[in-house]
Amino acid sequence: MLFIIFNMKLETFIDRIDSQDRLRNALSRENTQFIVIYGRRRIGKSTLIKETLSKQDIYFLSDQTNEANQRFLLSKTIALNIPYFDRVIYPDWETLFRELNAKLTKRLLICLDEFPYLVKSCPSIASVIQKLLNERTLKFDLIICGSSQQLMQGYILNRKEPLYGLADEIIKLDPIPVKYISKALHINSEESIEEYAVWGGIPRYWELRSDYPDRKTAIEKLILDTKGILAEEPLRLLRDDLRETVQTSTILSIIGNGANKLSEIAARAGKNATQITESLSKLRKLGYIRREIPFGENEKNSKKGIYKINDNLLSFYFRFISPYHSILELGRYDTVMKMIDAQFTQFVGQYWELLCRNFISGNVIDGVTYNLASSWWGKIFPNDCKEGKMIELDVVAESFDKKHILIGECKWTETENAERLIHDLSEKTKCLPFIKKEQKIHLVLFLKKRPLRQTGITYFLPEQIFENS
Repeated sequence: MLFIIFNMKLETFIDRIDSQDRLRNALSRENTQFIVIYGRRRIGKSTLIKETLSKQDIYFLSDQTNEANQRFLLSKTIALNIPYFDRVIYPDWETLFRELNAKLTKRLLICLDEFPYLVKSCPSIASVIQKLLNERTLKFDLIICGSSQQLMQGYILNRKEPLYGLADEIIKLDPIPVKYISKALHINSEESIEEYAVWGGIPRYWELRSDYPDRKTAIEKLILDTKGILAEEPLRLLRDDLRETVQTSTILSIIGNGANKLSEIAARAGKNATQITESLSKLRKLGYIRREIPFGENEKNSKKGIYKINDNLLSFYFRFISPYHSILELGRYDTVMKMIDAQFTQFVGQYWELLCRNFISGNVIDGVTYNLASSWWGKIFPNDCKEGKMIELDVVAESFDKKHILIGECKWTETENAERLIHDLSEKTKCLPFIKKEQKIHLVLFLKKRPLRQTGITYFLPEQIFENS
């Protein structure tokens, strides 16, 4: 997977190599290709395409003008490669594409970026492309690309849509893994986790962050400042994919401020649970929220599921920015920054837990291969306590052979008493309902700093997590 950061002193290739390989391999095939590339705003789709284009290829960024003007603009772009192509006014898209095909003397690549804008101005363009692809006479490769995940998925994955089943290659760009931010910003593993907790794996955010000397300044200038580039980013993301953003924004705000159960979210939104399930489903499909269930529960049947924001910047925004809009409008950034500072360790700790679970999942620890890791919460009954005690476990994973179970605790603090943590964890395991007989228990700590006393304790630090993330 390949990405280029331009604001650094040197251009650096970061990730995306596999996506670029897939794209180049497709374009090297004997027959012309129809390729679909999609992903959320600012994730690096256009950068990936531009890195692949040659001088003879044609890149067209669609806008929100009407159909006739879009054709005029595309013809002007094509004229840069094919002289006088814009001397004709093309009455429809089929005529334009057929004329382009007729004038080509060698194979080239056409990219229609922000394709949903073209469909909005002319819904029939998808049917036109379907017709041309089915004829199998095109002399050019065609890439369509777009930021609207819902629309792009609909064009290619919905059986009712004209382009369904026609793509030779479908490339969905996901956020870049955390380990690459250290290369992008030239920082250590601890700093990387704290930066990633804010900016996530979105390349453009990394570029913007790199313009500032430190994280706090970047947060103030980019997000807290009501005129900052990312001040309205969450709303832009939602508008890309959703017609109605009021309810989804409300749900994200509620989840971001600590209400995670379906009943709690519905109550705060002033709705019945059934009235928000569709919005929750859409947000999950877009990758903006996730549903977590306790270890050992069935995803379909569990009634203990909780919702969390799955996008780092959205999580940061709805926790620290959205509740204080009125204060920020008065320019009192320092006031909000103090609140961020006071809660930042806890905020990063939530991401640290997720990162540690991902590290364990499918990994080999001390010769044991573990299945998917999750958290667990529930009631235990120590010392015959009839009322029971609610506890949470940060990391729980069972080995594939079910002979081993790993239980871990995550701490994102400067100093920790590792021996005390392991002792407390050991006491909890004596009452856990899901541990099987003769199953070997492995206790593990995930710490920000190396503990002072560590005899016989298994622990992992940020740099170790990075190596396998």
